[in-house]
This record gives sequence, C-alpha cells and structure tokens, in this order.
Amino acid sequence: MTDPVEAFRAMAIGQLAHALAAEGRAIIHMEYGQPSTSAPAPALAVARGLIDTDALGYWESAPLKARIARHYAETAGVEVAPERIILTCGASPALVLALASAFAPGDQVALARPGYVAYRNTLRALHMVPVEIGCGPETRYQLSAAQIAALDPAPAGLILASPANPTGTILPPAELAAIAAVCAARGIRIVSDEIYHGLSFGLPTQTVLAHAPDALVVNSFSKYFSMPGWRLGWLVAPADLAQAAYARMSNLFLTPPVLSQHAGLAAFDGQAELEGHIATYAANRALMLAALPRLQLSTIAPPDGAFYIWADIAHLLAPGENSMDFAIALLRETGVATAPGLDFDPVEGGHFLRFSFAVATPLVAEAIERMVPFFAAAFAQRLGGKATPLPEANLPI
Repeated sequence: MTDPVEAFRAMAIGQLAHALAAEGRAIIHMEYGQPSTSAPAPALAVARGLIDTDALGYWESAPLKARIARHYAETAGVEVAPERIILTCGASPALVLALASAFAPGDQVALARPGYVAYRNTLRALHMVPVEIGCGPETRYQLSAAQIAALDPAPAGLILASPANPTGTILPPAELAAIAAVCAARGIRIVSDEIYHGLSFGLPTQTVLAHAPDALVVNSFSKYFSMPGWRLGWLVAPADLAQAAYARMSNLFLTPPVLSQHAGLAAFDGQAELEGHIATYAANRALMLAALPRLQLSTIAPPDGAFYIWADIAHLLAPGENSMDFAIALLRETGVATAPGLDFDPVEGGHFLRFSFAVATPLVAEAIERMVPFFAAAFAQRLGGKATPLPEANLPI
C-alpha cells in the first residue's frame, strides 16, 4: 500500500490567491519560493531563435553537461566528470532520482525539521522512512554533526540543504566538513540539495562535494538562474550510482525540455544580470528585517541565503488557530499570500510562517504596509486587548 503523501499547503494558499486575483483583488505572492525576475537575456535570446529553427525533439545537451562541470571547477574547485551529470526536468525529478538510486524501500533517511516539505513526502512516496531531526535556534535551524553522530541506528542516508528552505540558513564550511566526516565514518550516504547556491548574503555556500565525493547533489536553474518555469535541473551522481540514476531518468522522465537546455547553456553568459538579482534580494531582505518590529516579529531564523524569512508567530495566534488559519486570514484581509509553517515542520510549524522576499522590491514594501495593521491587530487580540477593525477603505487591496 502506498504511504500517504500530504498536500503542499502553500499550493492551496496559491490557489486561493489566484481565485482572489480573478475577483479583482491585488495579490502579492510571498507564498512561493520563485524569483519574480525572468530568465537572463542571453537565455531568452537563444530560446526565441530556436523556436522557429529547431525541431526540439528528445535530446540531452552534452555542451550543457560540460558547462555545468566547468561551473563546479570554477566556483568550487571541484572536478566533476560531465558523464556524472544527469539533466532533469527541474530539481524535483533530480531528488527522486537521487533517492531511488541510492536507497531501497524501507531505508531510513535523516533530514532536518523544519525542512522542505517534498523531502519528507518524496521519501514516503518511495516507501522510505523519513527520520526528521528537530533543529532550532541553538543550531541555527540546521543539522549538526553531533546530531548525526547521535542517531541510533545510523540511517542509510541524509538529506542536507544549505541554504535551506524554509529558513535560509547556511551551514558553515567547518560544520559541513564535520557532517561529511561523520557520514563517511558511519556509512551514511548524503543527498545535498544545493538549489539555492549562489544566493547568499555574506556567508559562503560550499558544495558538499568538497568533502564527500560520493554524495549526490541536486541543483537546478530555478533559483539563482531565475528560470523556474523552464523546468531544468541536474543531478550530480557519484560514479558508482551514475548509471543507475541515468537509467531511472531515461525511463521515468525521458529528457528535459530541449528549449530549456539550450537556454540554460546560454544562461551562464548572463552573470552580471544574475548578480543584479542578488542585489535586489539583499534590498528586499533589508526591508523585511527592518520591518520586523512593526510586524510584531522578534524570533526568526537568520536568513543567510535563499530568499526567505522563517518567523515564529505563536504570540499572534488566537486559541485554536494555526499557521494555515493565520495565512488564510492574512491573505483574505490584506491580499498578501504567505506559506504556512505546517508544510515545513509538522511538529512546530503550526506557529511559524514563511515569507518569500523574491518579489520585486516595491511589492515587498507594499506587502509590509498591508501586513502591519493586520499583525498589530492580531497582537492586540492575543494580549486580550480589543483591536479596532480597519475600515474597508484603508485596506490596500
């Protein structure tokens, strides 16, 4: 019997947001972790030319694999043979390939909680056993080598994410090296989700391949390269699993979109434009951090990278209310869509909310102004005060 796979609640928020938009409401989308910018100009130019000139049949781009391999050498000093790179239809199939190639049904795979909802649910869909490890402020919401060393019995695998979703926290290189050493000593295979690499605000991001050559690495063009809708990603498989992973890719997914592969190769030539996106995210991050007191928020994960704020809203919730209820009310009253923490943490997530600041800077500023009265009223009600409802005319929707 197939293990139950929970719904992705942020998608339900998104559906409600689109329904409200169809009614004429002005919606600001902070529920999805996707850039609001388009693919870089060189990628768009190549794609436009190919639509009229290429048959776009099944194809795997050897030049793109070679360019990704070169990317690891240039940015991380790590040598990756192009034949170890498997092109996928985004990071999600790459995660499926990694787990299905490295582990068997019934295997235990450890992961951080909070963490990306699809890790837990993909493991369950593949009949594997997620072993969630609660991570709080004492470890900056990240796994530690000590936690991995304390697991008894040792799991077959470990999923890492740095920068992480939903917290944006980054593992320092020394801790990443320590985790890799513990896993090597205990026979734990690492799957590293590096989809947010390139998106950091001071702390360095380091590929796990620098410490664990036998790890499987998931990445894509969706975040740093600003190409989520192009559905193009890759898996770096170790030599002993490359053929198994490729066999699964060719049977389950065939090839990624050919147009996207050509565009992805060209995207590497848009470096200046892509670095400009990071400057926008940094400005958005600064706006959100400065607004925290006005939003009655004081406990957040340090947003080292990616484009998220993971905030504790326990003090804003009415009795019996959880983060999904709060997110729905926030959306209906202000037009700002956010992601409920229950997606990312089934234990503590009922009192957390994730804000994505990947939207345009003016929209971040507008979202803050819309949310301030709502959060202030929730805070006053939680303290037993009586908040004065905002007049309808004051709601910027």
